Amino acid sequence: MQDIEITEIPPLSPGEQSLLDFHSVVNVINVLNCELIVLGLNAADNDQYLSTGLAWCDRVVASLQDRDQALEQARQVEAMERAVLDEIDAKLCHRPAPGPEMAETMANIRSVFEILKVRARELLARAATPERWEEFDVAQLRQNFSDVFAAIERNSHGRYRILYNAARQQPGDYYVDLKIEAGDEKRLVMPPVLQDVMRDLIANARKYTAPGGHITAALYADAAELRFVVRDDGKGIPPEEIRQVVAFGKRASNVGNVRTMGGGCGLTKAFLVTKQFGGRFWIASELGHGTQVRLWLPRPC
Repeated sequence: MQDIEITEIPPLSPGEQSLLDFHSVVNVINVLNCELIVLGLNAADNDQYLSTGLAWCDRVVASLQDRDQALEQARQVEAMERAVLDEIDAKLCHRPAPGPEMAETMANIRSVFEILKVRARELLARAATPERWEEFDVAQLRQNFSDVFAAIERNSHGRYRILYNAARQQPGDYYVDLKIEAGDEKRLVMPPVLQDVMRDLIANARKYTAPGGHITAALYADAAELRFVVRDDGKGIPPEEIRQVVAFGKRASNVGNVRTMGGGCGLTKAFLVTKQFGGRFWIASELGHGTQVRLWLPRPC
């Protein structure tokens, strides 16, 4: 595979830019929406049974194209959590004890809210100081990405496992090679928004790779630079579309049958964040053999 450097994309509208800035919550809200539908179907054979929670999801998604409204929704995430969980308690309290499937769905909903509260705090902090670099504990950062994979696995409802040891991999499992290396081994400095970018690229790699595949995610930082790469052995991108898929809302023509909960702008955000901090961005891909996305950021003087 040959690296293709992406140097520009079509300009975004104000609404698209706002949606991109808040892209880290899109997948989370869509997962919550799906879990509420599943719980309603299991509890009452009604996909709109938990109407309060579903209405909250709709309001959040609708707000994402307006920066001020989106930030207000971020401030209200704990109120949203209370309203959704109160509705679940009220509607299920007189029903028989939930079976394993319903119990798992309810646990997933609580897990989604923990993730959503973290995202909300990140977005509010970033809105106040969008250009800042921040110190991260390497062990905690590694755990953060392990948590991302764990959440992806939970949301599969048993369709696949995500493992970090190739010797344990079965045909239906993903094998993940996750590495983070920093100059002083314990801490690194990077823009907080880069965590969003890495999460999105990791999620894309999993999404477009069939179970049984191999995903590599690696971050390296020293006093001069920061490098990140995600590599998979999935579907790949048609060569004539590699530059196009970085544009807002674009997906490759060969992924129409892939179940997706995102907004089709993970690569767009990754590219624009890279350019925002003076970096460079490359994609290499081959049909049927996978894709590699690579970015480089210079450390500020």
